[in-house]
Formats: sequence, structure tokens, C-alpha cells
Amino acid sequence: MIELVPVGPQDRDRLRTWRNDPEVARFMYSTHEIGPEEHERWFTALLTDDRRQGWTVRMDGDPVGAAFVSDIDRANRRASWAFYLADPRTRGRGVGSAVEVLVLNHAFDELHLHKLCCEVLSFNQPVIAMHTKFGFRPEGVLHEHYLRDGEWVDVHQFAMWADDWAQRRGAFESTLRARSLIA
Repeated sequence: MIELVPVGPQDRDRLRTWRNDPEVARFMYSTHEIGPEEHERWFTALLTDDRRQGWTVRMDGDPVGAAFVSDIDRANRRASWAFYLADPRTRGRGVGSAVEVLVLNHAFDELHLHKLCCEVLSFNQPVIAMHTKFGFRPEGVLHEHYLRDGEWVDVHQFAMWADDWAQRRGAFESTLRARSLIA
């Protein structure tokens, strides 16, 4: 069973360790090692800024990754999101799909968003395919948008709207429930 548990002080060190793991960092905007001070600033903002929310992804009770909603704009009912799975045991088991459903449900049911956005680095084709499968619509490609490790990287922008998710969610939830991935 996959669940999202709100990030708390007990997650501080775990999140830094995960984010510095080369297998996680390779899909992020930056790949440098995040030091204690940089992490503390980010973590404090995560816990105190009402425009951010974070969860530890748990698989059968074990922490395996993290998900975040950021740039929450309540006036325009939109936000951005991202996630990563840090535990190799999660790969190929539908955990990413479960996280996607849980975050989409939270965004539209709890936050009452109209639109949820995300960005994916162009070389992360599995995540681009997953967002597309779920119905995220491409909003554009920012060409050579980010200088990462000395190379320019394109950034794909996607969005999901509340009405689109309302039409799609039932099929995804049924599939994941049948596989005992979500409640």
C-alpha cells in the first residue's frame, strides 16, 4: 500500500540523504551535493511556507520517496508538483503511478486547485511518458532552458486541470486499488 505522510522534523536528515543520492540527483535541476545549511533553509521553508506542502512516500509503511506541491497560488487555484522515489525496490511496481494519483487527488480535492503543473527535464522520458499516460497535457518545451553540469537541457512543461482529472481518476484508482497500491 502506498500512502503520503506529511513531512515533519523527523524527515529532515532522510530527505537530504535521498536528495544527495546520485540516482535521485540525476533527475533534478541541480546535481551538486546539498550541504547542511542549504538543506536547512529549504527544509525550514517547506515546513513554514503555506505555499508548499511535502510528503514522505511510504510503501507498506516504509519511507521510499518524497512528493511536493509548491508555488501554491490560492487566488488563481494553481500549483506545481514534483516527486522522487529513492528506494530501488519501488521501481516497476506502480509506486510512481500511485503517487501521481494521490497527489492529483490532494491537489484537486483538498487544495481545490483548478490546474496542477509540472516540469520534467527532457532526458527523463519515463516520467514524461507517465505524466502523458495520466492525461497531463503538454504546455510547451523550454528549449535549452537550464544549464546543468555544463550542458543545456530542455524542460518539458505539463499541466492537468481539475475537470480532466475528474474524468480520468476513476479508471486509475480502480487499477491501483485492484493491485492493492492505494486504499
